Amino acid sequence: MTRSTERREHWDHVYGSKSPQQVSWYQDTPESSLELIAHTGAGPEAAVIDVGGGASLLVDHLLDAGYRDLTVLDVSERALELARSRLGQRANDVAWIHADVTAVELDHHYDVWHDRAVFHFLTDEDDRRRYGELLHATVPPAGHVIVATFAPDGPERCSGLPVVRYSPDSLTGALGPDLSLVETWDERHRTPAGRTQHFIFCRFRRDES
Repeated sequence: MTRSTERREHWDHVYGSKSPQQVSWYQDTPESSLELIAHTGAGPEAAVIDVGGGASLLVDHLLDAGYRDLTVLDVSERALELARSRLGQRANDVAWIHADVTAVELDHHYDVWHDRAVFHFLTDEDDRRRYGELLHATVPPAGHVIVATFAPDGPERCSGLPVVRYSPDSLTGALGPDLSLVETWDERHRTPAGRTQHFIFCRFRRDES
């Protein structure tokens, strides 16, 4: 069984056994993500991809803000079904991609790449390399990259899986060349179960030369 198949089966099981409001990463309002997207200066005409967006409500808030070129990519078809069902007719205004970010080619360029808590699940070096290659292939020079992971003192596992914890410096190195770190953001995320998880958010700009 490939790693992509294992991921798909794992996350389909998670979203099939819990409601979106029960998973540890659930947020009514993804404030850090929304603020950092706003900080990019990319307006409603910008192309935005939410990598590992699953059933996150980020896409709802971006639609409310008038964004018109939105893509949500996730390895779990179940998660995407939940998001589409929640949005109803508005789901037609979003491009939905059912794929593993380490095993897909995208034919669209994105002004903003957003990933809250996918990259830290990539414990294999080859998977991290493929992630970086896709990022650099789809985010053009002067584009923006926002990635959130567990901080060095964050959890060592999530949803039964090991993770890699990052500092801003180590995350910068792991994502590959040509990305300039613009700002970092600490978030103490309170899970639905009442636990606190320490995340770091990093906003990068793709170098123009």
